[in-house]
Amino acid sequence: MISSQNVLRHELIGLDVLVSGAANPLHKGISGRIIDETKNMLAIQTCRGIRRIPKMHSTFRVRLPGSELVEIDGSVMVLAPEKRISLHEKKRIP
Repeated sequence: MISSQNVLRHELIGLDVLVSGAANPLHKGISGRIIDETKNMLAIQTCRGIRRIPKMHSTFRVRLPGSELVEIDGSVMVLAPEKRISLHEKKRIP
């Protein structure tokens, strides 16, 4: 089950998100649902269309199932999603 401790090992597509901080002031405050993820970008479906936000230099507030909010520094997510998931899986402490 996805939680604040293992959020980086899970798929983010489908989760609600708010850009809580960004190097570009026009990106700050964008909210919606994550519909795609690449190595360097998150695609967010907003009420005004799709916005692509760079992960680097951005901070995201993600709502997990169960209404828990998690703040994620985008720089730790700058990897292809499949590599990010497997990388954190290998580093898991038993």
